[in-house]
Order: sequence, then structure tokens, then C-alpha cells
Amino acid sequence: MSTLIPTILCGGAGSRLWPVSREQHPKPFIRLSDGQSLLQKAFLRGFELPGTSEVLTVTNRDLFFKTEDEFREVNTKKLPTSFVLEPFGRNTAAAVASAALQIQRRHGDDAVMLVLAADHLIADQQAFAMAVTKAVELADTGKLVTFGIRPDAPETGYGYIEADGNQVIRFVEKPSLEAAQNYLATGRFLWNSGMFCFSAGALIAEMKKHCPTVLQAVERCIDASRLAVGKGFIQLELEADSFVDVPDISIDYAVMEKSSNVAVVPCDIGWSDIGSWAALGGIGATDAVGNCVEGDAVLHDVSNCYIKSEDRLIGAVGIDNLVIIDTPDALLVANKDRAQDVKQIYAGLKAQGHEAYRLHRTVHRPWGTYTVLEEGDRFKIKRIVVKPGASLSLQMHHHRSEHWIVVSGAARVINGDKELFVSTNESTYIPAGHQHRLENPGVIDLVMIEVQSGEYLGEDDIVRFQDNYGRC
Repeated sequence: MSTLIPTILCGGAGSRLWPVSREQHPKPFIRLSDGQSLLQKAFLRGFELPGTSEVLTVTNRDLFFKTEDEFREVNTKKLPTSFVLEPFGRNTAAAVASAALQIQRRHGDDAVMLVLAADHLIADQQAFAMAVTKAVELADTGKLVTFGIRPDAPETGYGYIEADGNQVIRFVEKPSLEAAQNYLATGRFLWNSGMFCFSAGALIAEMKKHCPTVLQAVERCIDASRLAVGKGFIQLELEADSFVDVPDISIDYAVMEKSSNVAVVPCDIGWSDIGSWAALGGIGATDAVGNCVEGDAVLHDVSNCYIKSEDRLIGAVGIDNLVIIDTPDALLVANKDRAQDVKQIYAGLKAQGHEAYRLHRTVHRPWGTYTVLEEGDRFKIKRIVVKPGASLSLQMHHHRSEHWIVVSGAARVINGDKELFVSTNESTYIPAGHQHRLENPGVIDLVMIEVQSGEYLGEDDIVRFQDNYGRC
């Protein structure tokens, strides 16, 4: 049996799923009603396949520790994981090429990559496994394989593949409604799922033919990059100065649509790319009048609505066909028929430089999380959670002082030239200009309240002297 390496592409902004999806908390990290994130489901999708030897993930460097945490929750068999970390997005050709080169160098030309998106849903794992088995058989013959979803509606939001059995005739861009209706009527067209299967050697050979500049630029970048190897763990961190030279192009345009060596596996696997809140609401259980509710809500004369609340109670009266998404710092109300246009809100916030496009009130860091509880003129209050054994950087702030109160656990604190332990219900004060460090030496989470005060409270008022996570 071929070495099978599920390769998860985890990136993108997920702008149509704002306000839950943000730049630093993109779509793959959205948790569904069963408590699992889309990324965790993608990991398990590959993890459970026979013959899987490891799971490789290509993601942004800033999302690495968050991705690790997600996998740790579900990796019950301690399957080896490897990572390719991009300094910034460069589209899927760069991501797939870097993964293929890494796999080729470690496992050889014949290792089979199963390329999966981190933000899709597949409802039928058994049918998916059967489709993968067929795809691996084709990949073992040197084919580049894509998965085509048998359409059940004239969908205009997907690309299409015209096929005769396993033979790809052509790829088609997102069509008009009339064209999509015609495609459906012929029975020859499939939705392009964006999932692929091929050997590392076959993919690299086709890239040499059809997009050599992409492959060469990625090779130069890998040669200049840092590789870290540990127990059950490999991390390739792509070097930013050379990665910027990699062309920004999708694997579809770069290779799949040009190659004459492409096959397709038609399948019915319960696939969805969850492209909007209307789509996400469509997969949940509904009441007798079509409402899907996640969280606490009281409804009167409400129908066909998707309502999601993380913390607060939502009351709704006399509405129909709406999406209502409530988070601690932002509320979205949209007509379901306009759910695709939520990306315009995201784009507007980004253009304004508003933090709500980028961060949640709770922000994930390699060492844990912080949540902004309240802020005003010259003060900010945070709840800080530090994971067992983790520590913040040795740092200093020019413009603010900090008061730390331990709520749970215990902290080892460096404060200027002093080192002290701060236990539950105890506190310490960090004056502006003092070097300081916070560490959790215990085996449970350290939870504390931080009160900042000063003339400037921005997150960029930080000078790092030492950091376990390579930040500057």
C-alpha cells in the first residue's frame, strides 16, 4: 500500500462568515454545534483513513500554535503531524508545491498526497474513504486526481468538471444559472470540490511542465528555510524574503487545468464548502417553521432564520429569512438571500483599520489566551489564561503599567531584578519600563486579571528581550 499523507490547507480569511471568522481566527477554526471545529473535522477525515502515516498541514505561521492546540484535542492515536508554515498567503499552488517537495524529500516520489481543504464538511466518511481508495489507485498509476461531487442543484457558486467516467474532459469556471441548469441536465458535469490526490513525484513532474517558475521559486525558498524536527513532529518554516518571489496562483490554474494527465473520482460524500452563514445554517437541525438556533434565544412569530449566539440571550419577533450572528464584540444581521455579501462588511472594516476584522475580544497566543473585558480612557482590563508550562516573553512596556491578580493557579513572575511566586488571590504590580515575565509552572491553567493603565495601551507597546516562540 502506498504511503498516504493527508495534506490539509489551512488558510484564508473566511470573510463571508464574519463576525465569527476573522483574520486571526479564520473559517477553519469555527466550531460547529457538536463542539468540533472545521479544522478538527478535516484532521479526523484524514486521520481515520487506512494507511495514513502522518498528517501534514500547510498554514500561516501566526496560526501554528492555534492549529497545534486544535489537533492535540482530537489526535487520540498520537499520529505524527508535520507542518509547513507560510509567512503570508501565496495561494494554493505555493502551498501544494511546498508540501509536495517536503513529502518527496522525506518519503520519496511514490508517497501519495491527499490534499484537503480545512474548511469543508463531509458528512459521509465511509463514502469518502471509498472515494479516496479509488483516487489512490489512480494516483499510483501516475494520475493527478481530483474529486468531483455529483450535483443536486444548478449551483452557480462552484466550478464544474466535465467528465466521462474517470476521464476529465475540461474544467469550467463558475457558470451563470442558465449554464448551470444545462450542465445538470447533461449528467456529465460535477462540482469541483477542490480536493486532490496524487503522488508527490507526479505532481512535481507536472509542475515542471506547466508552472516551472512556481516550483523553482518554492524550491529556492525551502532551501533557505528552517526545518525543526522533534518526536512525532516536523516543522518547516518558509523564509519570508524568498517566499515573496513565489507567484500567487491557484493549483487549479497552475497545473490541473493545463495537464493532460488528470483523472476525476465522481462521488456522493455529503460535501459542502460552507461558503456563507446561510449554508452553515442549512446543515443544522431546524424547528417546524425552519429556524436553526445555536445558543440562547426566545422567538415569537419567527421563521426560516439562522440564529447563533455565543453568550447573550437573543429575542426575536416577527422576522423571516434572516441570519443573526452574535459575538461578544460584534452583531451581524443579514437577509439569508444576501449572505454572500457579508464579505463587504469584512472588507469595509479592513479598509477602516477596525480591529473587528482581525481579532476577537478573546485573542489566542502561543502561551494561551487573553480576553479584553473592558477598556476606556487610560485603562484596559484583561482576563489572561496561561497554559501549563507556558510563559510569556521577557518584555517591557514604555507607556503602561500593569497590575496582575491571580484568580486560579500560581504564577512565577520576573519583575525587574526580582523573581517571585504569586498564588491565588495574590497580586503584583509591574511599573512602566520594568522588564517582566509571566510563567505558569503548574499543571493547571493559570488564570489572572490584568489591569493596564497609562497614556497608551496599544498591543504594539512591547519590547521583547527573550521569547520561546521566536517573536520579535
